[in-house]
Amino acid sequence: MIKETLTASSYSLGTLINLRVQGNEAQRAIEEALGRLSDIDDKMSAFKDTSEISKINLKAGRTSQIVGKDTYLVIKEAIKYSRLLEGAFDPTIRPLVSLWNIGTEQEEMPEECEVDNMLQLVNYKDVILDESNSSIRLRREKQALDLGGIAKGYAADEVRDIFYKYNISSALIDLGGNIFAFGGKEDGTPWRVGIQDPFKTRGEFMGVLSVTNKSVVTSGNYEKYFTKAGKRFHHIIDPKTGYPSISKIISATIISDNSIDGDGLSTGVYIIGIDKAMRLIESISGVEAIFITQDKKTYVTSGINNIFTITNKEFLGK
Repeated sequence: MIKETLTASSYSLGTLINLRVQGNEAQRAIEEALGRLSDIDDKMSAFKDTSEISKINLKAGRTSQIVGKDTYLVIKEAIKYSRLLEGAFDPTIRPLVSLWNIGTEQEEMPEECEVDNMLQLVNYKDVILDESNSSIRLRREKQALDLGGIAKGYAADEVRDIFYKYNISSALIDLGGNIFAFGGKEDGTPWRVGIQDPFKTRGEFMGVLSVTNKSVVTSGNYEKYFTKAGKRFHHIIDPKTGYPSISKIISATIISDNSIDGDGLSTGVYIIGIDKAMRLIESISGVEAIFITQDKKTYVTSGINNIFTITNKEFLGK
């Protein structure tokens, strides 16, 4: 019996979803996956008043909110990565994200005093988790969570697990650029995932990864930005300064077994700079990285040389 390959597109988690699935039960797997993505979005979206995240934010500084196991797990993982990255990743960054509004029609350069005020509200140590009743509380009023930097990774892993359940043989999970290469391609060869050239329009690549059963997550300054008075302001806000990161890194790609790890790491390593980022990723088993700096240098961790090829020679090795 020939296994059919089906594709599906949807919109969830604030991004375009594309699934390519091969297997005898591909249709059922896709339907369950899209339902699961919608469920996660309903729980974790900061833009839906009825979400568990919005309820936590509404009660900030007052009381705790009991949440389901999905939301609790993702917040717990977010705090883990906040500690690991020494605050360069911080799920309480929402007041700053809302202030800048980068990528929306309201984007603007805020006043310094506004940034300073919002900065006082950003501190992952103010997220209080109570495992006894699966509740979350924010210590201070006006604090707010935003899981946009990690929820897609969790969602990709959940879709992967659904595909395992339905004995899917090959799939490509694309959650707005968060890629999970499930199995190999239909012909058995590894998936080829392009790494975006950060200086060119979307779809133009500087290199290619060959991967099987791996997550590939990239954070880059080319995704959302605006220009004012000749200066470019991108969407990756440094939680310690309140302003877009000024690290020399302009693109950070994390390759890992679990997408939640790639999502949790990619933004933070972008901010901490090339030396610290390389040391950190080299210290984590099963995780690799590709970093591109402003001067078009490409830095890769030690376990990646056999699966990554630079196709644009402008991006010289370090």
